[in-house]
Amino acid sequence: MSAAYDKKPGSSGSSNGGAPSEEKKSPLIFSFEERAPGEAPVSLNATERDLAEAATVANAYTLEDTRRIVEAIHKQHSRDPNFPIEIITRIEEFLANNDIFDHPENHQHVIQEMKIEAALITNNSPYAEVRAVVDNHDDPTLPVSTIRAWGMGIFFACCISFINSFFDIRFPGIFVIATVPQLLAYPMGKFLERVLPDWGFTFWGVRHSLNTGPFNRKEHMLITIMSNIAKSTPYTNYIVWIQYLPNYFDQPWAISVSYQLLIALSTNFIGYGLAGLCRRFLVYPAYCVWPSSLVTIALNSAFHDQASEATLVPGPLKSIWRMSRIKFFMFAFGAMFAYFWLPNYLFAALSYFSWMTWIAPENANLARITGAYSGLGFNPVPTFDWNIISFLVDPLMVPFFSTFNLFVGMVTSGFVIMIFYYTNAFNSAFFPINSNRTFDNKGTRYRVKDVIDEFGIFDGAKYEQYSPPFLSAGNIVVYMMFFAVYSACVTYAILYHRHEIAMGFRDMWQSIKKRKGSENTQESDLDVHNRQMKAYKEVPEWWYMITLVLSVAVGMIGIACWPTNTSPFVVLYGIALCLIFVVPIGIIAAMTGVQVTLNVLAEFIGGVIVEGNAIAMCFFKSYGYVTCAHALSFSADLKLAHYLKIAPRLTFWAQMVPTLTSTFISVAVLQYQLQIKDVCTEDAPFRFTCPGVNTFFTAAVFWGTVGPRKIWGVGGPYASTLIGFPLGIVLVVVFYLLNRKWPKNPIWRNAHPVVMMTGGLSWAPYNLTYMWPAVPISAFSWLYLKKRYLALWSKYNFVTSAAFSCAIALSGVLIFFAVQLPEVEVSWWGNSVPYEGCDGKGNCVLMQVPEGDYIGPRIGEFS
Repeated sequence: MSAAYDKKPGSSGSSNGGAPSEEKKSPLIFSFEERAPGEAPVSLNATERDLAEAATVANAYTLEDTRRIVEAIHKQHSRDPNFPIEIITRIEEFLANNDIFDHPENHQHVIQEMKIEAALITNNSPYAEVRAVVDNHDDPTLPVSTIRAWGMGIFFACCISFINSFFDIRFPGIFVIATVPQLLAYPMGKFLERVLPDWGFTFWGVRHSLNTGPFNRKEHMLITIMSNIAKSTPYTNYIVWIQYLPNYFDQPWAISVSYQLLIALSTNFIGYGLAGLCRRFLVYPAYCVWPSSLVTIALNSAFHDQASEATLVPGPLKSIWRMSRIKFFMFAFGAMFAYFWLPNYLFAALSYFSWMTWIAPENANLARITGAYSGLGFNPVPTFDWNIISFLVDPLMVPFFSTFNLFVGMVTSGFVIMIFYYTNAFNSAFFPINSNRTFDNKGTRYRVKDVIDEFGIFDGAKYEQYSPPFLSAGNIVVYMMFFAVYSACVTYAILYHRHEIAMGFRDMWQSIKKRKGSENTQESDLDVHNRQMKAYKEVPEWWYMITLVLSVAVGMIGIACWPTNTSPFVVLYGIALCLIFVVPIGIIAAMTGVQVTLNVLAEFIGGVIVEGNAIAMCFFKSYGYVTCAHALSFSADLKLAHYLKIAPRLTFWAQMVPTLTSTFISVAVLQYQLQIKDVCTEDAPFRFTCPGVNTFFTAAVFWGTVGPRKIWGVGGPYASTLIGFPLGIVLVVVFYLLNRKWPKNPIWRNAHPVVMMTGGLSWAPYNLTYMWPAVPISAFSWLYLKKRYLALWSKYNFVTSAAFSCAIALSGVLIFFAVQLPEVEVSWWGNSVPYEGCDGKGNCVLMQVPEGDYIGPRIGEFS
């Protein structure tokens, strides 16, 4: 497609099928170079179709309109790493040139180009990745709240809740992601479209029919949102497990259905109140992209966006791609579905490709540094398993700058781990270098039962005769980076996003007072999706407030009416902690695709307040961590509805109903599993050995029973790692000052200190095997394909990510039921080699505890 504004006056352009156009290079500000039809001008990162639409809108702009718009754009995006720096530079040149505004007749070409840029950003998304999958048009007449949509949504919500709850305690676990119901919903929806009759009824002037016509994208997304809501098991189920079972705290009263329902409903719903109150910070702003949402929308578009499927797009080596997105999805899905049998079942060495350790299996130093299974994973070719490649960060979904920042942070902290280990700092040389387990002073796994009494309460006398807990070098660095990232998040939000946060608070206050502010309205109107959503009624603040109050009340009743030995005010603590961090963490997650969790901070604070009481600490952890995690998850779903233009009030109920339904299903499954003989033991049937429950129990004793004072308090063995708190502040301030001094430098503009520190959280038990392979793939996708073949990247990138995710999920379920459950094993070198030698066994330590002796403080010298 050619546009008049692409050419010099008097020039002509033509399009000959899939051949490159004959347009000459324009001398104008945006340097439109020769390119094939469908290819984008490099600097604009926009397809020809988007540019043509922007040119039409630009004709209505005056020079003053353009100036006002680009000033607002610069204010919002000048330090946005997702926004092209070339555009920021040209906006600054435009605004700084007074002659343009004094003598506009001499700068018509520059003005026209800037009008087009302003129109592109305000009539579409500022980001190419959003424009690739999100339609900037809306049809408010499309039926959404249909009987078939609600029926399928609740059905898939029940199915995914049951499967994930039932297999949550299995090793290895099975977890069905929301893209699976999204994939299955389309053929079911089309089937119902054909077979259901147009029978219905009228309620409050609205007709509700079994068949409202073609199954559309909004119905499909509503079903996806409902399924996504139901995929998680209530976090409080872990508390019930360690309370009830005799091999943990042995509290039989925890079998009470009422107790389980109350605490589960409380933690599941409490995040909604805060998500609703945070909409103006995490959903409405255009810079809150939520990269994970784009993959979901891409799959939705592959099924429903038939208009763009016939578009021919150029690719590398002068290729022309004609394949529709749905056809491409099926090919990619089928290929990954078949391939995943190799690393997951037939050839395990493809998952942990520690080829260097196979040469010398007993070389301990080689295993520690390069090992993919238990080492640090410094290996140029560590895996051929997409599930591992995308485990920590999906390279096709998350922007390259985020992936690379994570990688830099992980590599840097990896060298710190080596320094700690090989200098025996914190006695770490006596343990595996990268383990997430807790050890005692003899180098064996810490026995938590040796420090508690029959009621599960800390026993100081037994503790003094046993051992303080010890951490591996990898775990020490992880905790230090956790401390750093918490202080860094708040500092980063204040320095980088204080304007946006202040704008959100003003907008919230004006909404409460039922009036609009001119500045906020002006800035929010820059985003086309915000303008289109004004056609629908917003959810009143009091809906979310009632949800929040009821959740708090239900949780306090559940804690107070049973012998939990916990203050019901722990629920309010969770809200307070979330209020501090939800906006900073949410903005970072929405912009980078990287989310920081509050579990360690919640454990740390809770352990200090209720030291010696593991169950009380677990409630502190649950409300402190889950409240924020759910608020961010629900905000991401609100953004999905925002992009697809689903009415906010409908989205509210589409979140509430499946949450209620899935909570009852999860508690029912829990009731059944608690009665299984030998569950959560080595003799458990169906491999229900409860790895997650065991980890939760260990953390409960470590943080609650023993308590952080003994570990990180004055004189504690790891007190010096608290330097992470001031370190996080200092690093963010340093990067901020460097960015202020050299704002155009691509290194400082794209360096994200919080994301870097988050990379340091990825160790123990994971390693570079789970991070490094994502970097070249991300670079190929985001730096090469996106910049050179934007139309190709826009059409297929996110669809590929969705196809691979769906294929792995469904292939994993099939492998489990077909061959793993019946225990059909394939025994050969390719399946055994990853688990042999020092890397496979993970027991080759640098230093051995002397026979008959122990390490650390002497017995009687610690308490």
